[in-house]
Amino acid sequence: MEPKILRYVIMLANEKNFSKAAEKLHMAQPSLSYQIMKLENELGTQLFNRGHGEVQLTYTGKVFVEHALKINDQFNQLKKQIDDVTDMQKGQLCIGSLATTGAYLLPEAISAFKNKYPGIELVLLEDNAPNLELLVLRGLVEISLQSMPITHKELEIETILEDDVYLAIPPSHPLAKSKKVNLNDFQDEFFILLKKESSFRIETENLCRKAGFEPRIIFESINILTCLSLVSTGMGITFVPGMVIKNTPAPQPLVYLPVRLANNHKRKVVFVYKNGRYLSKAARSFIDIMKRVTKSKYTG
Repeated sequence: MEPKILRYVIMLANEKNFSKAAEKLHMAQPSLSYQIMKLENELGTQLFNRGHGEVQLTYTGKVFVEHALKINDQFNQLKKQIDDVTDMQKGQLCIGSLATTGAYLLPEAISAFKNKYPGIELVLLEDNAPNLELLVLRGLVEISLQSMPITHKELEIETILEDDVYLAIPPSHPLAKSKKVNLNDFQDEFFILLKKESSFRIETENLCRKAGFEPRIIFESINILTCLSLVSTGMGITFVPGMVIKNTPAPQPLVYLPVRLANNHKRKVVFVYKNGRYLSKAARSFIDIMKRVTKSKYTG
């Protein structure tokens, strides 16, 4: 049994879908199906129940995954330490990231890292916040770029950026020319927000609650740029991270108002990794490069 098959089973158990798991593993779906079937034949038992909906673990599959997680974690830690002994001449670093956050923060850091360590293969997995935390805990990615809040206490947190949060409103809005507004001034507005699994959605809903109201949500999207486009039509208003405003050419005229709260709230973008697990030199170096790049770009 090759070590990589453990990762295949763990990813399939996590995604509950052959196509999604294959995409995350950067392999063809038929190839993944064949590898799982080959393993089941080798073990003489079925690990997954395959229906028309989600793929579910059998009882034997649950036992297998429980031990596979431990073995895979130990193997990965051993491999990282061996890679470190070679002084990062070769190896692999698996990084998780929120799609929007990564799109604005990762490219320059990845380029700088590859220039410094050309022998290290970088693998990027993009997903929503809850799934990314699970990927870190299960050892499928070593570090993950996310934003607060982080729910699992077993995860260590390193802050990469403290970003301002803004309200995006159309120029025709009655408060568009106001020099000073508070968040509760918008409690009767319709909000266009990201999907519920987004950490930015969770954070901005909490901001509304701290301001004393529940946002009236008229539309949801997985893409912040879609939200901004809908605001430009007058459909509602939305929250937007400062880094998006700074890096996105305005496709439509909008007014961006800083969210004012008593504690001068800022959105924290962080790297997370498993507490107590060996952190490779590659991961440590990538985090340090990201901090330098981000500081130069956003606070320099």
